[in-house]
This record gives sequence, structure tokens and C-alpha cells, in this order.
Amino acid sequence: MQALPNLILIGPMGAGKSTIGRLLAAELSRDFFDTDHEIQARCGADIPWIFDVEGEAGFRDRETQMIRELTHHESVVIATGGGAVLREENRRVLRESGTVIYLLTTVEQQLRRTAKDRNRPLLQRPDKEAVLRDMFALRDPLYRATADVVVRTDRRGPRAVVNEIVRRVTRLVDPLQCKA
Repeated sequence: MQALPNLILIGPMGAGKSTIGRLLAAELSRDFFDTDHEIQARCGADIPWIFDVEGEAGFRDRETQMIRELTHHESVVIATGGGAVLREENRRVLRESGTVIYLLTTVEQQLRRTAKDRNRPLLQRPDKEAVLRDMFALRDPLYRATADVVVRTDRRGPRAVVNEIVRRVTRLVDPLQCKA
């Protein structure tokens, strides 16, 4: 069987990209990178602070640069921020750099998973559900256009999602390897 390419996780906030990415990397004995965490480490500041000081456009510039850097690695798992697909350049780089997996979840699940999280600047508004629904309407077509594989994460444990990703990506790389 040929080696699996870089695995790149996209999807909305609260879909489980960071959690699933870490588990997936461990399962495959690969390095794991989270674009948001890498941006924070590089800046020495958290994302809300970057949004406050530089605005969303400034953050997106940093995100694009980080995506360019991380996708030059080989045999890694990368989790992107929920808005990474908003820029065509990011979508193109992600598609060219590995197998892109869209972790799909419901708005209801996002609300549960992000309820107490203060590190999400775009959710610091009174009607979080409306914000998430608007984001989904805008971003879902971009996620789908970028992804090679779509995997649902709601009402499933992270381990089950990781197992499905491994099975489906293996099938993409070597269709005869996995017949299930």
C-alpha cells in the first residue's frame, strides 16, 4: 500500500478538529499541528487578542501564512480553524497538500461544544445560534468544495470518527486495501 498523504481537517468550530486531529495523528504515528495553536505560539497572544488588535483580516493573514508553512511538512495531520476555507488561496493550498477531511456537525452540537468557550471571538455575540447558522450557510459549500471526504462527528465519540477517517482515507489511497 502506498503511504497516506497529509491529512487536513476542516470544518466549523466545535466539530472536533483538534481532538480528532490529535487522536488521528497518534493512531498513525504522525506529527499533529493545529493552525490556531501554532498562530498563538508564534504570536505569544491568544486569538481573541489578535482579533482585537488586528481585526479578522489580520488574523486571516496570519492563518494563510501558517497554512502555507504547515502544508510543506510531509506525513502530518493538520487541523485548521473554522474560517480557513474563506480564502480561495487557503482552499487551493489545502487541496494541493493532502487529503482534506470535512468534519461535519450540527449547529446544535456546536452550541453544546462551544457553550463555555471564551476563545472564539466570532461567537462573542448575544445570539450564538444565529451566528453559527449564518456561518454554516456561508461555509458549508466551501468545506464541501474543498474536501475529499466528509465525516459526521455529532453523536459519535472521537475514536469512532478517527476509525472512520482511517478506513475511508485508506480506501482513497488504495481501493483494494479496504473492501468494507
